[in-house]
Amino acid sequence: MGFPMIISNRQLDSILPEVTRPARYTGGEWNSVIKDWEVTPLRIALAYPDLYEIGASNLAIPILYEIVNARSDALAERVYAPWPDMAAAMRKAGIPLYSLETKHAIADFDIFGFSLEHELTYTNVLEMLDLAAIPVLAADRDDSHPIIIAGGTCCLNPEPMADFIDLFCLGEGEELMAELVQLLAEWKDNQASSRIRSPRGKSRRRERLRRAAALEGVYVPSLYKVDYDDGGLVATVSPVAPHEAGPVIRRRIVRTLPPPVTRPVVPFIEVVQDRAAIEIQRGCTRGCRFCQAGIVYRPLRERPVEEVVKATGELLKTTGYRELSLVSLSTADYSGIDKLVAALMDNYQKDKLMISLPSLRIDNFSLKLMEALPQRKKLAFTFAPEAGSERLRCAINKVIKDEQIMEVAQAAFDRGWNSLKLYFLLGLPTETEEDLLAITSLVRNIISLRGKANGHRPQIKASLSSFVPKPHTPFQWAAQDSLEELLRKQDLVRRGLRKIGAQLSWSSPPASVLEAAFSRGDRRLGKVVHAAWRKGCVFDAWSERFDYQKWLAAFQECGLEIEFFARRERGKEEVLPWGHISTGVTANYLWREYDCTLKGKEILDCRYGRCHACGLEKWLPQCEERVRKLDG
Repeated sequence: MGFPMIISNRQLDSILPEVTRPARYTGGEWNSVIKDWEVTPLRIALAYPDLYEIGASNLAIPILYEIVNARSDALAERVYAPWPDMAAAMRKAGIPLYSLETKHAIADFDIFGFSLEHELTYTNVLEMLDLAAIPVLAADRDDSHPIIIAGGTCCLNPEPMADFIDLFCLGEGEELMAELVQLLAEWKDNQASSRIRSPRGKSRRRERLRRAAALEGVYVPSLYKVDYDDGGLVATVSPVAPHEAGPVIRRRIVRTLPPPVTRPVVPFIEVVQDRAAIEIQRGCTRGCRFCQAGIVYRPLRERPVEEVVKATGELLKTTGYRELSLVSLSTADYSGIDKLVAALMDNYQKDKLMISLPSLRIDNFSLKLMEALPQRKKLAFTFAPEAGSERLRCAINKVIKDEQIMEVAQAAFDRGWNSLKLYFLLGLPTETEEDLLAITSLVRNIISLRGKANGHRPQIKASLSSFVPKPHTPFQWAAQDSLEELLRKQDLVRRGLRKIGAQLSWSSPPASVLEAAFSRGDRRLGKVVHAAWRKGCVFDAWSERFDYQKWLAAFQECGLEIEFFARRERGKEEVLPWGHISTGVTANYLWREYDCTLKGKEILDCRYGRCHACGLEKWLPQCEERVRKLDG
């Protein structure tokens, strides 16, 4: 690699006054870790391919940052996607993408790792590689370039990004990252101590990737071949190096959650989640059929109350925050949530700790929890009915009665909450016109309620999003509505809600169509990502930057149709592009759940009732016992 390149303060001073929010690019935050570059053998750049304010709120990066920096033989530094004004200034000044901690050029790191959580950040990955002077195509890289890795929920269908990523880390990264770092550190040490040097080129790079592929949870796309049939469907995905690459790659699952991060980097500027956060449990057993997270974060694992209370004290000391978010897919389902909240209030009352409980259920228990919190004022109460009618909520297994919603809303208003935010999905499987009209009816009934304490008219905010079928869910086979139909449905519901005085926010249906295409796409979509990026598509998740026409032109240029990937219903026997990736939840279970949707049949939460044999029974002793009884 030669001598490492460090970006000087003088170079940055020449461009930062020209860009918005320059503190995104300066580093030096509280709790950031700076290790000696010269004496640390393995260097890793951890990237979130979006703005600093978004990436700094991601929970995965701090976990990996702590794991790597706890080692003596490795270091981790951070980098986020520069906004277009900063990217243009960097290119003009000849400044490559650099790390926040030591300002080293990203190209000088051994590993450049991305957290992929949203399909509309894919072009940002290419932009960051290009800014780093690293070839965007994996096939064009040699031993002088970092290994490009990616993890996150998007990687459970890695194929659309297979052209750009050297290896994918599938599933939970706590143990896998440690093993991968150990493997590459040993490899680099052996190369440094060996007197025999391989010729410059791709031979050593290929060997490193083949060795990494032997780790459970690692997928190296260059070691697999994809064939298509005459109709353009995936026919086979087969390994070309069967000794290292198996036919099925299983995501990694940690049996016991490791201790939470208690020394996170504290940003200088306000970020999306500007508070301390502790993940109190991972996984969810509710079984909502549209929810990918409910599948890919199984099985359910809880942190002990004592561990959370202790970690809270450490976070308050190391960050200065006075607000704590108890993070979970369904926070009220944590078995000791009331005891946990009481313990936190008892232990940190003198610190004036405020507690945030995201992802609450629509029930009186959640309301009582919120009522018990030491907040300075009544915040908006947020629920996600997802559908307007009981029939459709039953079909998607979000089983909530209208009566229950009204009861909780009335209780909230009576206790002083005058603002209620409701989330709805449009275009769900089996949805009818009556289901859409039921959204307006439900919101109208809520608005008609009055708080007994003050009699004021409630403020209702409704958020409308378009349904996107996701891989590894019961709806992975379902068709998405056409763009025209999504626009029609959104307009119908918006007109109805405006008439009754609800405040509205909504997502972009064209962006949802693009997301659907990439969430269930195959390897051919790499060409589309590349073409769209060359046309200037970056920060596609931002409405002011999203250009649907450029994406349609990119599909056309590559000889592909976006409707083929977004709208088409898949058959049960079709080879899915992500079929060689296993989450542990079986396809048979997912298909049974899809069939239940078509029949309008609900399935009860397996945490409190019958085990549904999703495939992960072996991970929980109580599930094993239930399965034995069923088999008997």
